[in-house]
Amino acid sequence: MQAPILTLTLNPALDMATEVPEILPGQKLRCTDPHLDPGGGGLNVSRAIKALGGDSLALVALGGLTGDRLAGLIRAEGVTFLSILGPGETRQSLTVTEGTTGKQFRFMLPGPLWGAAERARVFTLLAATARPGGYGVISGSQPPGVPADFPAALAASMEGTRVVLDTSGAALTAAVDAPIPGLEVLRMDGEEGEALAGRRLETLAETADFAADLVARGVARRVIVARGAEGNVLAEAGRRLFSPAPRVRVVSTVGAGDSFVAAFVLALARGQDAAEALTLGSAAAAAAVTTDATQLCRATDVARLLPEATARAL
Repeated sequence: MQAPILTLTLNPALDMATEVPEILPGQKLRCTDPHLDPGGGGLNVSRAIKALGGDSLALVALGGLTGDRLAGLIRAEGVTFLSILGPGETRQSLTVTEGTTGKQFRFMLPGPLWGAAERARVFTLLAATARPGGYGVISGSQPPGVPADFPAALAASMEGTRVVLDTSGAALTAAVDAPIPGLEVLRMDGEEGEALAGRRLETLAETADFAADLVARGVARRVIVARGAEGNVLAEAGRRLFSPAPRVRVVSTVGAGDSFVAAFVLALARGQDAAEALTLGSAAAAAAVTTDATQLCRATDVARLLPEATARAL
């Protein structure tokens, strides 16, 4: 049994990953054959949910020839999706790995500008597809042209849905300064947490205190702060948890956060509690960094790493 999961990707990308021996200025850099993946926060969450044996419906804004190509890649992966007519041409992103050092260089295009008509279409589709009691995941960068508080309007369109927000920049700040009513989960990374707190969060206890304060202020029912290779901290009313990150060899950090969100939400949708969901999320994030380029977590790797990510009380 699994509650419905809806993911939203308004600024998807055709992700291309390639490798060169060395990155040097002013020279033609001969790349390897590119690996193509459908990308964007919510879409990656749906892809990882499917890899973990779950189900979701992905709402994806697509436009132009790049959008058509992206739709073909989504179908090839077997992810259930509905397309929203987006403005202009769907963006592309490029990840280049330098073979001699293993360093990754990520080039992200901004995407087309959104107007009032495109925003209205999203609200209409969300109201028609969201299911009361299910989960709605708003993840990834916001498209150009939408206001900072756009996630609040999106959440309001999903009446009765438990909303999970994983965003950054002005949208994250707005969600903290003007809390979204009934927000189920807010996730951020450690640097974002420190920027919001206005101070360094040196220890797990300091991070948990910060997250617990956001919960107490009504920002979200659960607040998660990712501390990179150290692990993940979660706070909810009367409870603070830490899940250590399993030790793995890092191949690519692309998709780790999306894999975490996918596993965490899937566990909740299956009726598991916060500690079990945090454990599964940390294992999925660690599994994702062991895969090449823009690939996400694999179920076999997640199962293998799960014992090392067991959540404990702080």
